[in-house]
Amino acid sequence: MTYIGAEEIISPLGQNIQENFKSVCENRSGISLVTEAGFNKEDIYLAKIIADAGIFKFEFLLIKILQNLSAQIDPSCISSDKTIVIISSTKGDLDRNIADPFEPSLSAIVQKFKLANQPIVVSNACISGVLAINAANNYIESGFYEHAIVIGCDVISDFVLFGFQSLFAVSAEPCAPFDKNRNGISLGEGCSAVVLSKTKEIFKNAPLALLSGTSANDANHISGPSRTGEGLYRTVKKTLEQNDISADSIDFISAHGTATVFNDEMEAIAFDRLGMSTVPLNSLKGYFGHTLGAAGVIETAISMQMMRNDLLVKSLGYSEPGTSNSLNITTENQSSEINTILKTASGFGGCNASLVLRKL
Repeated sequence: MTYIGAEEIISPLGQNIQENFKSVCENRSGISLVTEAGFNKEDIYLAKIIADAGIFKFEFLLIKILQNLSAQIDPSCISSDKTIVIISSTKGDLDRNIADPFEPSLSAIVQKFKLANQPIVVSNACISGVLAINAANNYIESGFYEHAIVIGCDVISDFVLFGFQSLFAVSAEPCAPFDKNRNGISLGEGCSAVVLSKTKEIFKNAPLALLSGTSANDANHISGPSRTGEGLYRTVKKTLEQNDISADSIDFISAHGTATVFNDEMEAIAFDRLGMSTVPLNSLKGYFGHTLGAAGVIETAISMQMMRNDLLVKSLGYSEPGTSNSLNITTENQSSEINTILKTASGFGGCNASLVLRKL
């Protein structure tokens, strides 16, 4: 069994997991109007971190999240040769070094925390976070490492924002996942971490169980998802089957929910094909914005907090059904026993990934 715990988040909603989950429980959004941020100096709704990070925000966030983690686990694990650090990110620190946006920051954390192993970067569009957690689990189950620290981190750069604007994918208002009037994403930035281990005792707070996850690619289009939800359908089906889990044993789905017309429709079709349309579901993009390579880790961390507190969190921004297949979207916070959560992610190039969390 692989244990998962010590979840941490730094975002516009807070500097640690407690502050972030409190903000989510209060249904507060980190998205706000940022003046003159767009390509033509237009005002854009973004979820930006206001922090004294200097010009190296990406490196600052990696260091800060590892410092937060050290208080939640046996700190000697961080520098152990039995531990691998995996960074999930789409773009790293492009503003610092466009030729190599990862190396300066990775060198900094290796030196500061005396890491025994060179960190690995997983960069596969917006499934990076879920894929990195699955990769970490594979390393542990294969016996290569005993512990893995997965850090999801992405910051907003002009390159990323202007790119999404060129695709006409940025919402003119705070994003509204799965809603009838949704019209695009709100970009966000954030950093989150979870720790995986073969050993329950390294955690200061009781961990949860991570069940093995999978990925699948529908190869439909470089920026458009399959209209039939094929890739998402295949990864969820594989994840459930290899863990001998039925669809009706899932208590909650933490969906990708970007608030683009095509993504949300695709997810609704896939979940209907899987027989999961009635399973309670939300998107957390209304709280954190779309944090790209960090999204899967942030949303896993919040899902873990939901399990610990037996609380279904409202899908912020949703008011009217906006997909051809119905979904059981949480419209208000509600207490509910949550033993098993399905986390999914989808991204450019047709990539999709999923994993399952379960109480011990």
